[in-house]
Amino acid sequence: MEAAVVDAGSKILKAGLAIPDQAPSLIIPTQMKRMLEDQDGFSADNSMSEDVTVDPVVRGCVKDWDAMEDLLHHVLYTGLEWEVGNEGQILFTEPLCTPKAVREQLVQLLFETFNVSGFYASEQAVLSLYAVGRISGCTVDIGHGKIDIAAVLEGAVQHIASRRFEVGGSDLTKLLAQELGKSNPMVNLGISDAEKLKEQFACCAEDEVAYDKMLRTSETEEHTLPDGQVIRIGREKYTVGEALFQPSILGLEAHGIVEQLVRSVATVSSENQKQLLENTVLCGGTTSMTGFESRFQKEASLCSSAIRPCLVKPPEYMPENLELYSAWVGGAILAKVVFPQNQHVTKADYDETGPSIVHRKCF
Repeated sequence: MEAAVVDAGSKILKAGLAIPDQAPSLIIPTQMKRMLEDQDGFSADNSMSEDVTVDPVVRGCVKDWDAMEDLLHHVLYTGLEWEVGNEGQILFTEPLCTPKAVREQLVQLLFETFNVSGFYASEQAVLSLYAVGRISGCTVDIGHGKIDIAAVLEGAVQHIASRRFEVGGSDLTKLLAQELGKSNPMVNLGISDAEKLKEQFACCAEDEVAYDKMLRTSETEEHTLPDGQVIRIGREKYTVGEALFQPSILGLEAHGIVEQLVRSVATVSSENQKQLLENTVLCGGTTSMTGFESRFQKEASLCSSAIRPCLVKPPEYMPENLELYSAWVGGAILAKVVFPQNQHVTKADYDETGPSIVHRKCF
């Protein structure tokens, strides 16, 4: 049986068997609804459970382990059709700067609760590079709950040249909701509606000058919300993308995304900077925003560095929209190596050493 590969993001979980040239077979929301039980142990009326949501993963890290266990049970036994008593091997992707305690708790959960036969974990930045056929380069990963900028040399993350920001797509959704609230004061806009509007309309201006020009125009389009309310959207759709290049829009004192990348990589030796920046990969759902890639390239051509970031295009044989699940695809590629070559954590390793074995075997 092929190993299972799981990439659990703050918003979307991607899972499937390790077949690298296919999209993951399971793409589901990570957020769960908690069913309320009455005193006799039966599920209460469904209408009561509507608003009780649980987020097992927050800003890229597991925060609710009971919910994570329930989610993985569904993924492995229902989604991937594992059989109880005949569990296979599993590879997990990890965001930048995952705490040691989280890694240990995950490996403990998988061996003790799910009785897996083998485990491996690898950082998402490394895996996203594998997906485009590179072992060295940079990744700019803009997820739902965090932004990871990572430099990778010969398959190893250079933590001195990497940055993690506790801001992501969810913060851009809140920004859009605020901006639309100002221009549509009579409309009652919920976060889930704002999320859908962001996915449909949000885009990046060509450059800062073009953005300033957009702010002065009054062109708007009308959109009808599911509840029948009509909302007008104009310059707000550009503000979402601009916030990534001008974080002051989000109230942050920070450089834009391209300048952050260049400054991070400046901390490594000059001979490595070229190799890193000229193999830059964009990943995470937010980077698929209309106009983001061309704006990134425009900013790269204007940046302060003598060596400019250059984007790597995915190979043609890879699935479409690779940036949405490049870490999963890289995990499927790596699983084809580590498990057959016995480089993973085995049940015997775990029984002998305990959860700390993950730091020795998975690096």
